Amino acid sequence: MSFAQKYGPWALVAGASEGIGAAFAAALAARGLSVALVARRARPLAALAERLPTPSLVIPADLSTVEGLEQVFEATGDREVGLVVCNAAYVPMGKFLDLDPADTRRSVAVNCQAPLALAHRYLPAMAQRRRGGFIVMSSLAGMQGVAALTTYSASKAYGAVLAEGLWAELRPYGVDVLACIAGAVSTPGYDSAMSAPAPGTVTPGLVAATALRALGHGPRVVPGALMRFSAPVLSRLLPRRAAIALMGRSSQGLTRPNAGLTSEPPTG
Repeated sequence: MSFAQKYGPWALVAGASEGIGAAFAAALAARGLSVALVARRARPLAALAERLPTPSLVIPADLSTVEGLEQVFEATGDREVGLVVCNAAYVPMGKFLDLDPADTRRSVAVNCQAPLALAHRYLPAMAQRRRGGFIVMSSLAGMQGVAALTTYSASKAYGAVLAEGLWAELRPYGVDVLACIAGAVSTPGYDSAMSAPAPGTVTPGLVAATALRALGHGPRVVPGALMRFSAPVLSRLLPRRAAIALMGRSSQGLTRPNAGLTSEPPTG
């Protein structure tokens, strides 16, 4: 089957307004898929939809709420969604004791509960059709705790493990699931939060292209040569204490503490 036959006719991209999500939308449309674009802000979604060469659906929705998720499900209706990209993220930055509990709860809702809800909604039909795909954007931050990004890093660990479990369960049904473990990505959120780019920073387009190439070839992928080297060092070679300290130092470049981003932060 072609890519469009395997993963079409519709793809849904959560967190599509800019950065990695917009890059996924463009890459999927270039492969012939119609794209449902989901994010809180309607205006950038509409502007993106105008640039896509295939039919698109603009769905302004807040994925931190049950009402927002229901908006997505109602808008897609009976469309055949063959690929879901869970890219939406909320990132409370700063010392945990200084953060508003509402922000940390929201990060869990967007980063953990929303992918779970999307999986429950769209995977059963894919399994019945015996084709489809599901991508969860995770992060190197999720491979250990990170000071100043504590809740975010915990939520990204959840996403990666969720994707790996789904990969194992759904392979017999012909459905491909992938955890994309991103490092530093030059998104608008990253650029506004960091005083200087981290070594090995990659573009959103490279992240999307790497993930789509890897879909169907294993449970996880790490975009970027330097990050592919860093991932096993952090997870297997360094003592746990050293990995936590190293990633904590990387978060010291944050210029907007106690702010919530809605796209990928410095560590992915």
